[in-house]
Amino acid sequence: MFEKILVANRGEIAIRIIRACKELNVRTVAVYSEADANSMHVQLADEAICIGKGQSSESYLRIDRLISAAEIADVDAIHPGYGFLSENAHFADVCESCNIRFIGPSSRAMKALEDKQVSRTLAKKAGVPTPPGSDGLVENEQEALVVAKKIGYPVMIKAVAGGGGRGMRIAHNDISMIKGYHTSRTEAEKSFSNSGVYIEKYIENPHHIEFQILGDNRGNIIHLGERDCSIQRRHQKVIEETPSPMFEGKFKDLRKKMGKAAVRIAELANYSNAGTVEFVVDDQGNFYFLEVNKRIQVEHPITEEVTGIDLVKQQILIAMGEPLRISQNDVHFRGHAIECRINAEDPFDDFRPSPGRIEMYYAPGGRGVRVDSHAYAGYTIPPYYDSMIGKLITYGKDRREAMEIMSRALGEYMITGVKSTIAFEQAILQDPNFRRGVYSTNFIEELLTGGRRELIEEKA
Repeated sequence: MFEKILVANRGEIAIRIIRACKELNVRTVAVYSEADANSMHVQLADEAICIGKGQSSESYLRIDRLISAAEIADVDAIHPGYGFLSENAHFADVCESCNIRFIGPSSRAMKALEDKQVSRTLAKKAGVPTPPGSDGLVENEQEALVVAKKIGYPVMIKAVAGGGGRGMRIAHNDISMIKGYHTSRTEAEKSFSNSGVYIEKYIENPHHIEFQILGDNRGNIIHLGERDCSIQRRHQKVIEETPSPMFEGKFKDLRKKMGKAAVRIAELANYSNAGTVEFVVDDQGNFYFLEVNKRIQVEHPITEEVTGIDLVKQQILIAMGEPLRISQNDVHFRGHAIECRINAEDPFDDFRPSPGRIEMYYAPGGRGVRVDSHAYAGYTIPPYYDSMIGKLITYGKDRREAMEIMSRALGEYMITGVKSTIAFEQAILQDPNFRRGVYSTNFIEELLTGGRRELIEEKA
């Protein structure tokens, strides 16, 4: 059993990890930037160490400072959460060389999957479909045009080291191809210090479906079902749910096929700990592999709600060397869960971030409601990080009940002093197409065009 874990993150995910550790009787060490001195995760941990200035490049992304804090606190392991260094194979390597357990996949597995183009090759080896695309990195705009014309527009330009929608552009013709190619490379270099990009066929109006996987260090790998993450803006997820409405109708057999495909890919990569295999599914029920996220996901709570399995505790136990005590036959899905990401943004001003002081904060409650948040009245949201205030999760016996509880909970959620996405998500919950489960990744874009935008703003 670990005696002490350092949480190399901030915000709601840091609190989520601290809670899991407390229930396992493991002591915790929080790290924080100067801007996060009054953050809730600092108050809840057993110990806290400041690691630098507000900018993440001077704090949460500084491997040397994180390792120094871990050595000072004499921890057994580091949990990276999501974002920041959670998928950085070098960080995992450094932890291992310092005899500190990295709570996540091995650096070897991360290296095998950190390049999206390599992941595509692995998926093909596993017999899993991938979108048509370039054979490797596209080195210049002339090569990009040749590839695009070969596979046919529209195409997606993607950073090989990308994530969170950065380094991704859609091109519908040669002009947007050239512009998107250079923009993606520049953004990828700035975000990931890797300007490499590849090109693949853009699947229009797809569902974005991901499968949660768990694997131990003895080769046992299972999946915990799917999450539908299609309600997104510029590749940033806004609302997620499980099970997917798409699988409740004529495509109900896809769950089994895609679950097996996710496990096959993880097995070939010798993957351990928690991860997510992401796919797109077209309106004909054809699915294609996208990538593997080598960490806990923001939206993991909805999987926990429908399976009853605590994913963060499982991560810790696996990192300690414990075998999975859950087989695929032990995984049962009950009810329906929805998550709304509550962000400090103005959805009617191009989702402009709204950092600042929260004057009043009241979180909803009641049966079927879960709130994962680090916010409180008087808390100041720093301008340096993502704008998430928290996550609102509701659970019901079926999708209709989960939606009704979510609508009620959003109505109770009160945040003043900063702009938030609460009213916008409330409007989405009332949209007829969303309520029928008829949507794709273009849902929000279509919602905010023409006369529908005015109607949504009026409802909000």
